[in-house]
Amino acid sequence: MQDSDSFDSSSSDSSRSHPIQRIAVRHADVGGIAIQRALPTRERRTVGAWCFLDHAGPAVFNGPSEGMDVGPHPHIGLQTFTWMIEGEVLHRDSLGSEQIIRPGQVNLMTAGHGIAHTEQTTGEPRQLHAAQLWIALPAEYAQMAPRFDHYPDLPRWEKGVVTQTLLIGEFEQYRSPVFTVSPLIALDLQWDDDGHLELPLRNDFEMGLLPLIGAFEVNDEKISSGEFAYLGMNLNTLRLTAEKGSKALLIGGEPIKQPITIWWNFVAHSKQEIVMAQRDWQQGNARFPEVKGYDGPRMTAPDLPWRTD
Repeated sequence: MQDSDSFDSSSSDSSRSHPIQRIAVRHADVGGIAIQRALPTRERRTVGAWCFLDHAGPAVFNGPSEGMDVGPHPHIGLQTFTWMIEGEVLHRDSLGSEQIIRPGQVNLMTAGHGIAHTEQTTGEPRQLHAAQLWIALPAEYAQMAPRFDHYPDLPRWEKGVVTQTLLIGEFEQYRSPVFTVSPLIALDLQWDDDGHLELPLRNDFEMGLLPLIGAFEVNDEKISSGEFAYLGMNLNTLRLTAEKGSKALLIGGEPIKQPITIWWNFVAHSKQEIVMAQRDWQQGNARFPEVKGYDGPRMTAPDLPWRTD
């Protein structure tokens, strides 16, 4: 997916005077799909190395002409992380990867120095419910070679009334196979009946929770659909209460120590890196090869929001 905003993580508010920071998600459209954007916002740029979070759908399409269709666009300095809940999406990229992601699976694309990709709804019935996140690569990995990984099997277990799926990182005795260079965690939490769940947390991680279906009580404070709950740090446990059928995404990680800038589809540790990436994309530089198999034009980068002379 793609972004058209510009944010500098060094300007984010690090205040934790309130135990839960409630952030209204922003509504947008990506490739013909209505999404709710939880990160980045003016109130919160990052949670650990997570620097972007879109909740797409749930949506049902009437025919083959409808659905998500995101044309060729570039990325640098990040990993795109797609968690599929319902439907199927075909991923193609400039490495030659072509992979359908199905429910319960993760696609991870590491952009590093530069990559281009496309995303299209596929399969029957034609529907889509997914979360896509970006992970900001640390400076020492920002120029690494691009790669693509697909993960069809992830740790999944039941605890009380909740089915938990570990998407990335480590939790209790479980370890996700998903490649990462940053200390991170992401858990999908599905309520199979009414009830509550208590989770142990690393107190050196900052944490956030996004309701995907339903509303929640988070440490006895109500969080509704359409809100992102930034939980901060120094939490040893988290208590969640919800009704049957509710679903949430819990993310966290060590706070970023290096300021980053996000603009359009680029994440970088300096504005000059973004200027160069924008130029290379617009000029058709070999840094961003063609995405083969996609029938449609490349996206055009918007004008930079700062002077470059």
